[in-house]
Amino acid sequence: MPLRLTRLALNRTLLLRQHLLARAAMPPEEMVEHLIGLQAQENLPPYLSLAARLTDFDPREVSKQIEARALVRLLTMRGTIHLLTPDDAAVLRTWVTPRIEQEVRVSQAIDTAREIDRPSVEAALEEVLASGPLPQKDIGLQLAERFPYPATQLGQLARCAAPLAQLPPRGCWKASGGVVYDYVDRWTGVPMREPDVPALVRRYLRAFGPATAADVTAWSAVTGLAPVLKAMDDLVRHEDEDGKVLFDLADAPIADDDTPAPVRLLGTYDNVWLSHARRDRVTDPEARKSWMGTNGGVGNTVFVDGWLTGIWRVVDDKVVVDRLQRELTPTERDGLAEEIERVEGLLATPA
Repeated sequence: MPLRLTRLALNRTLLLRQHLLARAAMPPEEMVEHLIGLQAQENLPPYLSLAARLTDFDPREVSKQIEARALVRLLTMRGTIHLLTPDDAAVLRTWVTPRIEQEVRVSQAIDTAREIDRPSVEAALEEVLASGPLPQKDIGLQLAERFPYPATQLGQLARCAAPLAQLPPRGCWKASGGVVYDYVDRWTGVPMREPDVPALVRRYLRAFGPATAADVTAWSAVTGLAPVLKAMDDLVRHEDEDGKVLFDLADAPIADDDTPAPVRLLGTYDNVWLSHARRDRVTDPEARKSWMGTNGGVGNTVFVDGWLTGIWRVVDDKVVVDRLQRELTPTERDGLAEEIERVEGLLATPA
């Protein structure tokens, strides 16, 4: 039955579906699959995302999964690196190709190298990677032997022109190492394939709904989705407080307005608040403004009572809260202290 949902109900419903109201007992790769990937532009945030959502979490298990090719780092949604299952990597990279092509057109790092005929770049890259994985620097240098452009530009172009996975130790827990690339399908053994777009929309709604077509676009950067959602007869249509239609799965849970939301510490970026057009499901303009710097987020995020409330950072494996948007209640301070202790336990985990 269609519902008229308050902003608070939408907040709690998103947190419920994201497993941020209560931690879940499941393997990390299962959570990664449910969330359709974790934003992983930096190394630490995926581990923070999983620690906030899982009851028993050992970050070394994720490293093992990356090394075993059961999880993979790949440029996908919004033109950013995500940690994905191999099946999702094979589908999502194909789906978001238009967004990555847009990055090629505007990237200052690629600059004039974008002028090269794309089939020529792809053919040259196949030659360069014929013998196996290579560091991005070496890819650029070898491409520079074939094209009269700076190696740095060509290396950046390569990561957009082909589905190249970032190989371990990149992304592993407390591991160091430069970016080494290989074709994601060769690395995982899962062939690239065309997406079932309605199936992806249903998965998005399962993890992020109810939502509009613009919300799905905000998450994926794929446009033209309104006709897809409107044609999906199995979806129900709720409304928000302004009367805007929100699509959803008929069997997806809706949380009550008064559902408690515990304190959570997340990374600089987390798809929980980057995946709706207005980005207001868990934040407001003032809180978001305090987080934004000249070149993006200025710190990791503190969520209190379901809303972005502060900024924190890591100093010597300790949590330092830089600022909070408001004074916390005694109960909220206790919740923050408990979450800090939990995250510091994570940060103290050896490699």
